[in-house]
Amino acid sequence: MSIATLHDSLAAPTVGTDGRPRRIALYSHDTQGLGHIRRNLAIADALGTATPAPDVLLVSGVREAGALPMPPNTDVLSLPALFKSESGHYGARSLSTSLDDLVELRAQTIGAALEVFQPDVLVVDKVARGAFGELEPALQAIAARPDARMVLGLRDVLDDAATTCGEWNDAATTEAAHEFYDAVWIYGDRRVFDPVKEYGLPASVAAMVRHTGHLAPAAPDRDRPTAGVAGLIDSPYALCLVGGGQDGERLATAFLGADLPAGTAGVVVAGPFMDAAARSRLDELASNRPDRHVLGFLEDCAPLLAGATAVVAMGGYNTTVELLALGVPALIVPRTKPRREQLIRAERLATLGLLDLLHPAALSPQALSNWLATTALCDRPGAAIDLHGLARLPSLLDDLWSKGPRSQEHASGGHFRVAS
Repeated sequence: MSIATLHDSLAAPTVGTDGRPRRIALYSHDTQGLGHIRRNLAIADALGTATPAPDVLLVSGVREAGALPMPPNTDVLSLPALFKSESGHYGARSLSTSLDDLVELRAQTIGAALEVFQPDVLVVDKVARGAFGELEPALQAIAARPDARMVLGLRDVLDDAATTCGEWNDAATTEAAHEFYDAVWIYGDRRVFDPVKEYGLPASVAAMVRHTGHLAPAAPDRDRPTAGVAGLIDSPYALCLVGGGQDGERLATAFLGADLPAGTAGVVVAGPFMDAAARSRLDELASNRPDRHVLGFLEDCAPLLAGATAVVAMGGYNTTVELLALGVPALIVPRTKPRREQLIRAERLATLGLLDLLHPAALSPQALSNWLATTALCDRPGAAIDLHGLARLPSLLDDLWSKGPRSQEHASGGHFRVAS
């Protein structure tokens, strides 16, 4: 969507006119995989249940966002993409430009879009000032509007405490929370992982926190066929998910080489970001096994998940929460670089008996064979955790409006401390 097209489509309504639908903007910097945009689409869908339904604009760092199904009254503006290597270094994903120039291009695009859209609410995903501060001009402009609201949304686990606290201090995130934000929504259950305690948030920021519960989608119809799978498999199947796929070849290869229970097929979803050479190697492995199948990008994996007898997956937030909601036997083989987020989440959930964990250092076809043959068949009562976050979001949004106009006095910031 161009800025000119966006302007034309929004020129009619006047900001602040009584009776017009609210406008909600969701920002996600997106440097790896589709997790952030999928979570933001779920949030957009949940917030769209208001009456009248709000208009929602997603500002995303992945062009693939436009290929995903959009909720009603929702559109997406894709930014020129950033890329993060396994070592944690950033650069342009596609353009032959410097990081500084790319950030400037993204910042001006965001600023122009939000100046026209004039959101009543801006929900920012994880990075309070945006990637490399690209969101700050837009934050300042929205903060100048007393009736606008801003929310910082955080997944349940960010990283280990030392890394998270260091990054947040370096980015002056606490100061940003005081200066710009009205609330901090944490998309998790504090009984599993409580960032307020784990990261030692100062009391002034902790007072802004609302734990939503995990953002679990509604359970899919288990009888509904999935595009790309219907007609392909007529037997029980175990499933392997590798997220976006850019670092998933090793897990997929081990899964394709594992021994499956008798009468069970194996299905790998390679993801849209797996490079062509890696995908070709997986296809070759599967071609020698009629009971192995490799799929590419799927708009909706939920029905495929619901039909699986067991799932082996990397431990992204969305996949993990979907597995918890479905109750499918799951083995998480988490990514540990450049962040330990997936490992920490999987460790906590495994301790609660909700899933199984295999450290990637121990990954092998034999390890997966052993789990599929034994552990996957065990009953797993586990602990009850809060999976109702999406249902709570509309009321949390309404809570923002119960406050008076935004104060123009900015609180002085503090720093996160590393929790002992």
